[in-house]
Amino acid sequence: MIQIFKMAFRDLGRNRRRNFFSALAVAIGLALLMLMSSVIQGEMGSAIESAINLQSGHIQIRAASYDENKSSLKWEDLVANPNEIASQIGAFEQVKAATPRLYASGFLSTGDESAGVQIYGVDPQSAANDPYRNGITSGEFLTADDREGILIGKPAAEKLHLQVGDKVSLSINTADGNVQEQVFTIRGIYTTDTYGFDNGTIFLPLAKAQALTQTEGHASTIFVLLKDTADTDQVVAALKSSSSLEVLTWRDLNKLFVEFETMAQSYISFFYIIILAITASVIVNTLIMSVYERTREIGILSAIGMRGGRILGMFLAESFLLAVGGTLIGLVLGVFAVYLFNINGFFVGNMGLSGMLVSDTIRAQLTMENTINVTVMTFIATILSGLYPAVMASRMEPVQALRAEK
Repeated sequence: MIQIFKMAFRDLGRNRRRNFFSALAVAIGLALLMLMSSVIQGEMGSAIESAINLQSGHIQIRAASYDENKSSLKWEDLVANPNEIASQIGAFEQVKAATPRLYASGFLSTGDESAGVQIYGVDPQSAANDPYRNGITSGEFLTADDREGILIGKPAAEKLHLQVGDKVSLSINTADGNVQEQVFTIRGIYTTDTYGFDNGTIFLPLAKAQALTQTEGHASTIFVLLKDTADTDQVVAALKSSSSLEVLTWRDLNKLFVEFETMAQSYISFFYIIILAITASVIVNTLIMSVYERTREIGILSAIGMRGGRILGMFLAESFLLAVGGTLIGLVLGVFAVYLFNINGFFVGNMGLSGMLVSDTIRAQLTMENTINVTVMTFIATILSGLYPAVMASRMEPVQALRAEK
């Protein structure tokens, strides 16, 4: 075996330039696979993390009749005694935060300009609001006893030419189907770097939102964040056994995302196959050329007693060495490509997607699992690419091979 690898290494050295570029083709293919997989992983991970932290939570507890698409404010569609229920859920060891939230729809107006908005009534002290609190770009976050302040997203503020301290009129639907209007002061402007969320979401203290919508003592949902996403099913099972309310997981609340992720994985697999096929074709071409150039040598080796199996092994050893060199270079190029991509990321802004929260800037996330998977795929594809030329060389008849280059 060692002798075969020595011969393979020597044979590769005969045409160093061609074999170097062949290994480089493997390296570039691997680097592309690493970049693609890390971008998909980064975007999918960012999207689901944004959806959980900003919108759905890991778990929501709400009335079975509640329709989130209509932001219903009827008392029978809301959760009664939400603070008490949230306190009970917050006692679970796996729970990071459990807080009532009230959702309503309305219009924000200033001068001649107006925009439709989704109103979130939140408990300002809850840790579940950290993404908005940490995203304050100017002004300050809300306080629980504030009755005249709102928090507005940066895109909406820019669109309506608003600043901290400006007055705006908010019209909001109420539980009895009427519309309540009040003038508020902008306390702060926030960004979560997610245009689709920031552009249409404003925040009020929960108590004020309840008073304005005439839903005192009720909430749309109990928003639950866990310390670890893996604990979701365990906590859900415990909640379902002790509550008559509907218990939904982040998967239930982000069905569009789950479907999109499945579709994206199918498409990315297709691109993987294309890249690996191009890489394999380069290796096949290199080794076939090597076989034709060494036809007489192969005939001599066969004539002096080298069996077809050893000739087969010699060419497979060459593809193995090309695979090793290519993957090592590819790992370096791949890590460097991901690093360059992440310096500034790829700004996409508002992609116009509804039902999904996509970050304004896509960043790559290189994981050990993905790195191992694409490296193994590239390595195996390169080895298999050498199989056809190796078989072709091993089946040459000695007499015909010796006559090929007289």
